[in-house]
Amino acid sequence: MSQAVAVAVALLALSAGLAMAEDPYLFFTWNVTYGTISPLGIPQQGILINGQFPGPNINSTTNNNIVINVFNNLDEPLLFSWNGIQHRKNSWQDGMPGTNCPILPGTNWTYHFQVKDQIGSYFYFPSTAMHKAVGGFGGLRVNSRLLIPVPYPDPADDYTVLIGDWYAKDHKSLKRVLDSGRSLGRPNGVLLNGKTGLGEKSKSPVFTMEAGKTYHYRICNVGMKNSLNFRIQGHSLKLVEMDGSHTVQNIYDSLDVHVGQCYSVLVTADQEPRDYVMIASTRFTRYSLSATGIIRYAGSDKPASSVLPKAPAGWGWSFNQFRSFRWNLTASAARPNPQGSYHYGQISITRTIKLANSGRIVDGKLRYALNGASYSNPDTPLKLAEYFGVADRVFKYDTIGDEPARNVLRAPITVGPVVLNATFRDFIEVVFENHEKSIQSYHLDGYSFFPVGMGPRKWTPESRKNYNMLDAVSRHTIQVYPKSWSAILLTFDNAGMWNIRSENWERQYLGQQLYISVLSPARSLRDEYNIPDNQPLCGIVADLPKPDPYT
Repeated sequence: MSQAVAVAVALLALSAGLAMAEDPYLFFTWNVTYGTISPLGIPQQGILINGQFPGPNINSTTNNNIVINVFNNLDEPLLFSWNGIQHRKNSWQDGMPGTNCPILPGTNWTYHFQVKDQIGSYFYFPSTAMHKAVGGFGGLRVNSRLLIPVPYPDPADDYTVLIGDWYAKDHKSLKRVLDSGRSLGRPNGVLLNGKTGLGEKSKSPVFTMEAGKTYHYRICNVGMKNSLNFRIQGHSLKLVEMDGSHTVQNIYDSLDVHVGQCYSVLVTADQEPRDYVMIASTRFTRYSLSATGIIRYAGSDKPASSVLPKAPAGWGWSFNQFRSFRWNLTASAARPNPQGSYHYGQISITRTIKLANSGRIVDGKLRYALNGASYSNPDTPLKLAEYFGVADRVFKYDTIGDEPARNVLRAPITVGPVVLNATFRDFIEVVFENHEKSIQSYHLDGYSFFPVGMGPRKWTPESRKNYNMLDAVSRHTIQVYPKSWSAILLTFDNAGMWNIRSENWERQYLGQQLYISVLSPARSLRDEYNIPDNQPLCGIVADLPKPDPYT
């Protein structure tokens, strides 16, 4: 790295308020392009990063500073978001349309963020339009520092498994379908690390294991809408981490991985040396789609058995599996919970927000909503409008209440920006109610939360009696089963503008999302970093002078 570049990076880090002294830097240059891919055997236009599909894996360590210079060689504006990375005090790097101006075609922009005390498995993805449907995603792992041991021996190797449903159309075609008022319908298949594995002539292994050794598998559902069940023929899965938290190490035959979630498991090569099949298949659907991949024992040429393990049936099994997950309270590694609420069960709830999803036709087109409001992006990102003091020209706060309408499925839907105000450092309960027949999956940027309870039908205050107030796993994405509810608890202490969204990307695109504004009373670097000097400006703030910096 040249001296000029080093100086520029140092100035960028200082302007963002990040420490330079002891925390290492990782530098990446990404050229984002279109390319022809054929994951289902049908040529289609995909989005590649440095010519790769899926994109390159980011292998980092807690407290690393990650600097990624993104060159947008597409013909549309582009952003990347980092699913599960909290960006403490730094929503400027979140990469959602409500926080950032997009990277315009033919230009570049440099992300700079720190993976602060966040061990675990994550992924990145393009957050604009329907780009996620055709690639641009990849794994992002955050390893523990050597001084902080993880609660299991070092594995022989570390593998990333990206699973997700897939449409055999380009992103513009999918966008046209949604813009015309129609639904995307069922996907065409399921992929495992960019391939379906079904009917492929080549049976080359995706991964190799040596007999007697134990391997770390990081499984992330990067798909569009379907929950998937993951399993490995003849092998047990020892769960050790999910969404950035060490777990009690239970043994499972398979795991339901809902859209946006990541799980880490240990797999020991303790079977007869031969090939074995990894399987990812759809759950809670009338149709059955799957992808496979070969795991080969080193030195073996014996093919896998044709008898494959089946996925479990019904959502009751999945609900019971969720109830078996527990946070590992004895692990010494950094916990993804800088709020300090390790004893969350002893904190008084100051506010309850109940969010119910719905969908109906608005002005002849399908829209999805939360509490009767369907989100649409304004020309000026919400965070920039708020920071420049012109929020009243872009959106209104609290256009929805903390309770949905009595019959939310029949209530009218309004379309526009949706922003809820959260009081800085308040401990809040959020209840997701799903009155529909399809499973939902929700993600909150900027935070980890405690999913303390789930249940059928509607939530009531009496539901709190069955909450897990001791060791719910701190995580960032939670499923809501059909005709059911899920409740989470968290402290809103990370100043910024943060997205709550459906991870079903069709529903997200058509409005099932909103933003939470968390403002510190003091304009202070203690609570939030200054706007980066390289931050693109757009909309009504493009020509406005920058406000005085925080001190």
